[in-house]
Amino acid sequence: MPTRRGWAAVAAGLSLWIAARFIGSPDLHVLAVGIVVLPVVATLYVRWTRVRLGIRRHLAPARVYAGSRATVEVTVENLGRTTTSFLLMEDAIPAGLGKPARLVVSGIPPRNQQSATYTIACRRRGRYRVGPLTIFVSDPFGLARTRMNTAGASDLIVYPEVEDLDSGHLVSQGVGAGESAVRHLYRSAAEFYTMREYVTGDDLRRIHWPSVARSGQLMIRQDESTRRSSATVFLDNRAEVLGRAGSPTFERAVSIAASVGRGLIRAGFSLRLATADGPATLVTEERLLEALAGVAPSAVRGTSRVLRGLRSGSLADTTLAVVTAPPVGGDVATISRAGLGFGRKVAVFVQPITTGTASAEALAELSSRASAARVSLQRAGWEVHLVQPEGKLAETWQPRRAKKLQAAASSS
Repeated sequence: MPTRRGWAAVAAGLSLWIAARFIGSPDLHVLAVGIVVLPVVATLYVRWTRVRLGIRRHLAPARVYAGSRATVEVTVENLGRTTTSFLLMEDAIPAGLGKPARLVVSGIPPRNQQSATYTIACRRRGRYRVGPLTIFVSDPFGLARTRMNTAGASDLIVYPEVEDLDSGHLVSQGVGAGESAVRHLYRSAAEFYTMREYVTGDDLRRIHWPSVARSGQLMIRQDESTRRSSATVFLDNRAEVLGRAGSPTFERAVSIAASVGRGLIRAGFSLRLATADGPATLVTEERLLEALAGVAPSAVRGTSRVLRGLRSGSLADTTLAVVTAPPVGGDVATISRAGLGFGRKVAVFVQPITTGTASAEALAELSSRASAARVSLQRAGWEVHLVQPEGKLAETWQPRRAKKLQAAASSS
């Protein structure tokens, strides 16, 4: 259909035709008719022009952290036999990431391609779909335009904000890998666990020569076993506790869960992630961040059942980290009982309101609740941190770690 320029040309042609009728100028009359007909011809041109295009979209990277940018490259290939006209493209972007991106591609010769790029500011965590792409085919004068809808969209995952934390002090004494490595030796050399192929750097004294003679390959006697430290991160994502998605309290809690979980994984832990509406699941670093990128508030009331499930499915020396708001009396008891089956226990309380917007009475009540919960849990052997929605866990995490190291150094 005609564009604004095309309608303007029609209006100009009609005005010129009226003027030609009044002054009786044949030449002006012919010019007016030509101006009016030109948008009509342009409309027929874009409607009957067959455009065959191949569209490819590439996101780099497709997984980013909140606050960073992702670059999107759209490649348009002309699959037809004639050069394409002026192309205006609009790539759909979710409302949480901004407005649709508009791109321009000039004429593309047959069997050739052109690329256009744009960037997306990934301000909020989440799972997004970029696309589909809409193409507007225009005539050379821009008087008419037709619309082509293409299929296909690309996934963009925005991880929550993650802080760098030192999680070494969360290791239970005497178990695990990394800082807590321990090897359980068998009493007899005949009780070795298994064998594996030799890897550069292995102790040559562990070579199992009978197996070498049979297989012709260097085999190492695996007569010792190791077990990684295990940990569980529980995010209390109940809407009645942390609020709605996008609120400062909820997003800070998700960020803290991601920070603690990633720190534990990088410290050598085998990690399980649990939420108020989901059971504990073994995760890698990538799966942890992907799960927390899409986590939403839950309508579940009460977490006693989930916490009991965590306790029953964990080893006695498992590290437990709970991320929630300052609990009331009943929830404090539930959290305390759940920690009985774990080794090291950490609770991170996120204030449900900001200090700048809350009234003095609300702040006093919240402070009293947080203090009571902290004292109760610390008596039960928990390490407790209190974080503001606009604050950082590292502000309380690192000083606590430094104090522990200083105390250990002074005692020695």
